[in-house]
Amino acid sequence: MSRSVGRRVVITGMGLISPLGLTPDELWSGLIEGRSAVGPIGLFPTDGLPLHHGAEARGFTGEIDNFGPLETEVKKAIRKGLKVMCRESQMAVAAAQRALHSCGLTAADRVPERFGCVFGSDYMLTLPEDFTAGVARCQGAGGGFDFDRWATDGMPLLNPLWLLKYLPNMPASHIAIYNDLRGPSNSLTVREASGHVAIGEATMTIQRGAADVMLAGATGTRVHPMKTVHALQSEQVALGADDPAGWSRPFDRNRRGMVLGEGAAVLVLEELEHALRRGATIHGEVLGHASRHAADSHNLGLRRKALGLSLGRALEMANLPAGRPGHVHAHGLSTVGGDRSEAEAIGDVLGQDSAAVPVVAAKANFGNLGAGSGLVECIASLLAMRHGTLFPLLNFQSPDPECAIRAAVAGDPAGASFVSSSVTPQGQAGSVVIAGWNLGA
Repeated sequence: MSRSVGRRVVITGMGLISPLGLTPDELWSGLIEGRSAVGPIGLFPTDGLPLHHGAEARGFTGEIDNFGPLETEVKKAIRKGLKVMCRESQMAVAAAQRALHSCGLTAADRVPERFGCVFGSDYMLTLPEDFTAGVARCQGAGGGFDFDRWATDGMPLLNPLWLLKYLPNMPASHIAIYNDLRGPSNSLTVREASGHVAIGEATMTIQRGAADVMLAGATGTRVHPMKTVHALQSEQVALGADDPAGWSRPFDRNRRGMVLGEGAAVLVLEELEHALRRGATIHGEVLGHASRHAADSHNLGLRRKALGLSLGRALEMANLPAGRPGHVHAHGLSTVGGDRSEAEAIGDVLGQDSAAVPVVAAKANFGNLGAGSGLVECIASLLAMRHGTLFPLLNFQSPDPECAIRAAVAGDPAGASFVSSSVTPQGQAGSVVIAGWNLGA
């Protein structure tokens, strides 16, 4: 079944918060120059942890200037609301405001009922300091925690609006309220697959006529006191005493785990005729999308199967004229088993073409941003198509016979389209196919 020939969905704006910078140009410079964003963790003390390096979005401090150009009333509202946003929500709102500014659709030009938002996130965890004062107040005579005192002595020291900081539906809520978006709204929590799934849902919302413009976004982090510990306990994380800039090495034979990062990104999706009528700049068109899940009886993700199903369906829907994408933007987690499963899935779907289609993975530059990864990576590929060239797969030095991919090198053409995918350890996968607008719209 090929893609719909009805309402076409194009990309007219993009915004991001990433470890390589807060603008698309900064992201592109870091990628094309082969820079790593991995450095010492400064967001929280790492004493007692075996990991002291990650890819923080160091340019994002949460100050109002980080949110890009803002209309006066929106600026006031966001500044007031910062106290009820955790860092992930703040990054989400900042990326959304930057995307809205870039698309050129001002508040006066919007039809609120025809403008919606789909936003993905990780599970959001509180910071230890939100509880420390209350816990300290309940310390018993022997130094232990006296639970009987919590309700009367501990809880009153919690911020009354504490819960609002960490609900995963808050990014979409904040963004819709600040910008008066009254169209369809939804929140997704499918970890790393969230961004790709958000693009798919937003695209279908426009195609069925429920909206003319949608924000598709995702925000996430693995650089967090609790999430870092969780990752160290449950996933393969790169560690060592060598230069951390070389830790993230997707598909390389000597890879030893992922790097932890943080970030957010938003795409403005718009019905084609609506975009043309207002003279919008078009960056690309969504041709295909799919989300799939595969797991065994113990709920362990079957990543090869899940990725193969989502990749295959997205490419089938796109019905690309050349039959294959110009490049693949891989999930590229840099774990031993994860990369092997992904390389196998790419081979399953592309067959002999997998030897010719170049593969990039921006996680080599900035690690795993959690739910924020997929959309930052889509923006990276959109920029590659704009510039006509791919950025190299950083740190890829020794091919792995078990990862039969064609790693991108400097100077490789980006092509007229790309497919991008993400997958979770639980086997939830999402894929999108996007074509460059000026390359054969």
